[in-house]
Amino acid sequence: MKNSLLQPFDTAPFSTIKEADYLPGITQLISDTKAEIDAIVANSEAPTFQNTVEALENTGGQLDRATSIFFNLNSAETNETIQKIAQELSPLLTNFKNDLLLNEALFSKVKTVYDTRDSLKLSGEQQMLLDKQYKGFSRNGANLPSDKKASLRSIDTELSKLTLTFGENVLAATNAFEMLLTKKEEVIGLPDGAKEAASLLAKEKGKDGWMITLDYPSYIPFMKYAENRELRKKLSLAFGARAFQNNEQNNSANVLQIAKLRHQRAQLLGYDSHAHFVLEERMAKTPENVISFLNELLEKAKPAAQKEFNELEAYAKELDGIDELQKWDSAYYAEKLKKQRFNLDDEQLKPYFKLEHVIDGVFTVAEKLFGLQFTKDVSVDKYHEDVMTYRVTDAEGALVSIFYADFHPRKGKRGGAWMTSYKSQQIKEGVNDRPHVSIVCNFTKPTQSKPSLLTFNEVTTLFHEFGHALHGMLANTTYKGLSGTNVYWDFVELPSQVLENWCYEKETLALFATHYKTGEVIPMEFVEKIKESATFHEGMQTLRQISFGLLDMNWHGADPSTIENVKAFEDKAFANTKLYPDTPETCMSTAFSHIFQGGYSAGYYSYKWAEVLDADAFAYFKQEGIFNKKVATQFKNTVLSQGGTVDPMELYIQFRGQKPNPEALLKRAGLL
Repeated sequence: MKNSLLQPFDTAPFSTIKEADYLPGITQLISDTKAEIDAIVANSEAPTFQNTVEALENTGGQLDRATSIFFNLNSAETNETIQKIAQELSPLLTNFKNDLLLNEALFSKVKTVYDTRDSLKLSGEQQMLLDKQYKGFSRNGANLPSDKKASLRSIDTELSKLTLTFGENVLAATNAFEMLLTKKEEVIGLPDGAKEAASLLAKEKGKDGWMITLDYPSYIPFMKYAENRELRKKLSLAFGARAFQNNEQNNSANVLQIAKLRHQRAQLLGYDSHAHFVLEERMAKTPENVISFLNELLEKAKPAAQKEFNELEAYAKELDGIDELQKWDSAYYAEKLKKQRFNLDDEQLKPYFKLEHVIDGVFTVAEKLFGLQFTKDVSVDKYHEDVMTYRVTDAEGALVSIFYADFHPRKGKRGGAWMTSYKSQQIKEGVNDRPHVSIVCNFTKPTQSKPSLLTFNEVTTLFHEFGHALHGMLANTTYKGLSGTNVYWDFVELPSQVLENWCYEKETLALFATHYKTGEVIPMEFVEKIKESATFHEGMQTLRQISFGLLDMNWHGADPSTIENVKAFEDKAFANTKLYPDTPETCMSTAFSHIFQGGYSAGYYSYKWAEVLDADAFAYFKQEGIFNKKVATQFKNTVLSQGGTVDPMELYIQFRGQKPNPEALLKRAGLL
């Protein structure tokens, strides 16, 4: 039987790959890539940019594609077998990466080219590739003595296993909790759509009543609308206690070990901390800059947040006699207050945001801005029936990208929303090889009586992930290692966050926000209210994001070896940003997947950092017209197409004509 991962393929051949193919297939591809690298090392000619740097960039193409398929499935459609394979594959891939980065003969060749770079007449993109490659070696131990290289290998292998285990525990803990409600009074306040979805979920599990879980489409409506305070408390505590209970899914030891190993690794490489190591390759440059940035924002946001919190607490007391506002009261009373203040709530808006209409809307925005066309293509293979597949073409009909979209929660899919890639863009042998890009979300499923109707927050989530997708789709660079979203981490959120702005504009909403039953366009009074309410509780939202950024910097900005208690450490990190009374049985760190499993360690601040860029960028669009072709083309030709070939601040200035002005963010947030 042929192993599909070892055959040439264009789109990912999901239907022909068997689970048993992954381990032998990827092991073989590691071996094939090593042979390609050995050939570069064995070349007796003097090292040049072409025979060393470019040759190295072009190794492992099939391996990259096979691993992207496997690890994307491990996030979006996993099971026990795939998780077991991941635990075997991760150390193999880590060892392979270390074999490459600690290969002295290979590094010596790259270094020879690097040391003569000034005389080579390289293009800007070639210089960037050389710089990235050289730093890839030097920042990963190539200059270390052999005993320290061995220590680095050991740390990296252990980290690869621990981060996987961390994610598996969060998913298992999320799936383990179910709250079956059997009395009508327990679901009072819950909208009909949420009740119907909960009833359907109970039926699927062979039970009568309403099943509430920790998946966002189930969790969030319950926290916003359910009148039963005790049940909200039960659900909130369960969510906050994920991977923090006294069982085999507890992540406390994993968190401590990951933080300690990251610090040891940074020290081995000559850095003060993991944050110092990470931030050297970010726009922010140093932990001091990040902390200063977050604290400046904190100074502006905290008074506003405290005022909003006090108002909310007074409102809850007046309405229901609540003496002390708790975490499980926040969404419930905020939704009521918002409705009172703006005469608007999510349930009024949802009928105008049918998922299919929102998808058409985001496609129309991409067409108006960048001339893109999206055509459904059922011939593209997929890993689950929920996945939608499209061919993306330009105004001349040429292929721009293959696009996958996966929108609904299921057992084998982790929570949240993300963009990923199955194939990177590159120009090789004169051919512009186009990318294959995917977005994955967790939106409410359709029921027997209703289609999938999104909250406004889910609409902005879809636009956000689609912004990342555009960054991948419109990539136009020579080298795949510098293509698309391969940019500084605190720049990567600009395309996603800037696109969210279009959701608030009546010109955009008029394109797709039509009532799923009547076809009526969203009333303009609703649009005005959406805009008015956009900064509702912005102080508290900003404070929340700052608190996550500071927690991340606390874990990664200093030596964690003396930390014994995860919860106590976290409480101390949150001290300056705390509004609600503490709940001893909950802990954020044990389920903070962004920093302990995803790529955001010492980088969570980048959401707020990119908000400064996105507010300033959108101010330019607003000034010239939100569908202004000239501004859109400038944005495409700089920010979206150039990937990591140019320093991000230079790219931004090329687009905007000036450095970003932080006042644009504070003004938009109503914090000035």
